[in-house]
Amino acid sequence: MTDTISDYLTRVRNAIKANHRIVEVPASNLKKEITKILFEKGYILNYKFEETDNKQGVIKIALKYHPVTKVSAIRSLDRVSSPGLRKYAGATSIPRVLNGLGIAIVSTSKGVITDKEAKKLNVGGEVLCYIS
Repeated sequence: MTDTISDYLTRVRNAIKANHRIVEVPASNLKKEITKILFEKGYILNYKFEETDNKQGVIKIALKYHPVTKVSAIRSLDRVSSPGLRKYAGATSIPRVLNGLGIAIVSTSKGVITDKEAKKLNVGGEVLCYIS
């Protein structure tokens, strides 16, 4: 598999469409950072990093749904940059997602951060995905 971030987003997207409570994805450091951002911004309920027999490990993500309407907190997950076509943005040209209601996850020299944090730190980088 060449695009592990796209696989991560697809697994979460498919779990949401099937109304699963928990989704398991193979772990990597970049996926762990994306999961931490999703938790901090309130898009997922909880997460857990588990070590397995192999070196890779697993990330267990508890998805967040509205208690009454059963609508997911994540409306859309869109992959922006891919291995064949990288998308970079400067500090001033990082796009806003849904006019500021969503987030863009950016891989910068300061680490994996959201678009708002990147603008505060005045750093640009590779735009990984949009989440709303």
